[in-house]
Amino acid sequence: MATATLGAAPPRARSPRRRRTLRKLGLGLAGILGFLVTWQLLPTLGVVDPRFFPTATETLAALGQQMRDLEFWRNVGRTLTAWGIGLVIATVLATVLGTIIGLVPFLRRATHTTVEFLRPIPSVALIPLAVLMYGYQLQAALVIIVFASFWQVFIQVLYGVADVDSVARDTARSFGLSRGEQIVHLVFPTALPYLMTGLRLAAAVALILAITAEMFIGNPGLGREIVFAQSAGNYPTVYALVIVTGVLGLLINLVFRAIERRSLSWHQSIRGEEVL
Repeated sequence: MATATLGAAPPRARSPRRRRTLRKLGLGLAGILGFLVTWQLLPTLGVVDPRFFPTATETLAALGQQMRDLEFWRNVGRTLTAWGIGLVIATVLATVLGTIIGLVPFLRRATHTTVEFLRPIPSVALIPLAVLMYGYQLQAALVIIVFASFWQVFIQVLYGVADVDSVARDTARSFGLSRGEQIVHLVFPTALPYLMTGLRLAAAVALILAITAEMFIGNPGLGREIVFAQSAGNYPTVYALVIVTGVLGLLINLVFRAIERRSLSWHQSIRGEEVL
């Protein structure tokens, strides 16, 4: 009897978490429904001009029409291609440079002023320079995507490398660990939570800049289609494509959040979330 009672405990222990999940899902769906109803009422009641702010039903109808068009999915793929390439380049460069500079105090002091000067520069300010160098091509978009995403990861890696416990570092040296072994067994585990946070932030920034580049540079993708639809006065399509970009951003955040939780399942921050 005691064994049966103990075996039944885990499902009961998991039920509060399941209830919390269902409650969050229900609140999320209620929020979306409320948003759509408000959206439908604003132009219907004349609060906003329906010529420039179509109803939710018109926008969703335009979205359904777009999803039946093969060119729409090609544009989604083009946007995600620019996003992915730019994010990979930025992450690799930021991780390597951030680790090297973070491990060498002299380099960190020498580059501090340069970093603080370059980091606040808006990426869109580089669009004319990118167009001059590469024309209206994917490479021009990658310039601003990489520049914006780089700092999200680079700064986090710097903080992560600097957060290595001095006692742990001295202990590693006393045990005769080489510099490479210290990086693998000490620096990397300490910096990994920072790196994953920076990567999640960079993924969102890269998508924003990918769409911005398509709008201003004119390379193919969702951003350019938004501009074309706006120029043609097809406002339901404009809002439909804006919804698509928002959904892409949400999906990217969810995916990278799941990756972060999986890769940091051993870390106290993630374990604390699961307990809560």
